[in-house]
Amino acid sequence: MKISFIGGGVMAGAIIGGVIEGGIASPDEVRVGEPVAERRDELEERYGLKAYAGNADVLEGAELIVLSVKPQVLPHLLPELQSALRPEHTVASIVAGATMKTLTDGLMHKAVIRIMPNTPAQIGCGMSVWTASDSVPESAKKATSQILRTLGEEVYVPDEKLIDMATALSASGPAYVFLFIEAMIDAGVYLGMARDMARQLVLQTVLGSTEMVKQTGRHPADLKDMVTSPGGTTIEALRAFENGGFRTAVFDGIAAAYEKSKALGS
Repeated sequence: MKISFIGGGVMAGAIIGGVIEGGIASPDEVRVGEPVAERRDELEERYGLKAYAGNADVLEGAELIVLSVKPQVLPHLLPELQSALRPEHTVASIVAGATMKTLTDGLMHKAVIRIMPNTPAQIGCGMSVWTASDSVPESAKKATSQILRTLGEEVYVPDEKLIDMATALSASGPAYVFLFIEAMIDAGVYLGMARDMARQLVLQTVLGSTEMVKQTGRHPADLKDMVTSPGGTTIEALRAFENGGFRTAVFDGIAAAYEKSKALGS
């Protein structure tokens, strides 16, 4: 499959690695338009593909065109691509906040896919949520699903409003988890534990807890109760968390991220 990337940043690199390693496209079927010379050299050396300074050079013969640029670049990019797009092209965007309407109107092109990945996609453990316009052919939808599975898990949604929800939950979510991990490690250090040891204990605890939820299929509340003995240390910590408004803070933070995502797209 011939895939062209407009923008060769970190997330584009993750997708490129996935499609090549997954056998979806060979290096000579992948082209990248990237203005930074050092990044072009890096991509060519790492993946054996061709990277170009201009976008026009990467579009010819492409079946899927992936927009992976910063949001502020998009208003200048969309008009540039209008004349180069053909009816057979499908455009997939991972640009944060760029709605389907923004993309279809700006490109004057109907076959558009909107994808919201997250940063763990860089190590093959990502969560991608995506949707597609009615004009996207089934072959392109199937290819998109295959590509995103090389990055981790993927979920197709028929309603675009779920993309904004996913932005607040899974796309921004790694930052919430990293903050919690950092706080737990710092707490271990506060108690007198060496930072390296605290880090090892916390990372394995978070990893193991996540796997336990996935593998058992049990509700997190049930698994929490298994750890919580009457009058014990765990319930004391949980009481302190509740007094500190932990659960409410999580709710409010994710709700704020959702409202911001909607505002970015308006």
